Amino acid sequence: MTDEIALRRQMDRSARAQNLMNDELLKEAFTVLESEYLEFWKATPVRDQDARERVFHAINVIGKVKQHLVTVLNDGKVAKVQLDEFLTTQARKAGAQKNG
Repeated sequence: MTDEIALRRQMDRSARAQNLMNDELLKEAFTVLESEYLEFWKATPVRDQDARERVFHAINVIGKVKQHLVTVLNDGKVAKVQLDEFLTTQARKAGAQKNG
């Protein structure tokens, strides 16, 4: 039963990740931050390596957040397939016990 619960949790997280990825406000936040960071990076003097590296890391963090959401979404898709297989197997076992 815990397998089923864990798979359903993954599917729930996947749906939540999908909602976040579709959320216009979150999309806007990512776009605005990336744009502002890029403009800041362009405006920094070449000799200010520390500031440029911090901005580079900030831009990368946005990408990592996006990638995490994609990973959660994909894990949920896999969980759905696994749950379907699990439920089919359980139904077969129940049918076999009934007929046996």
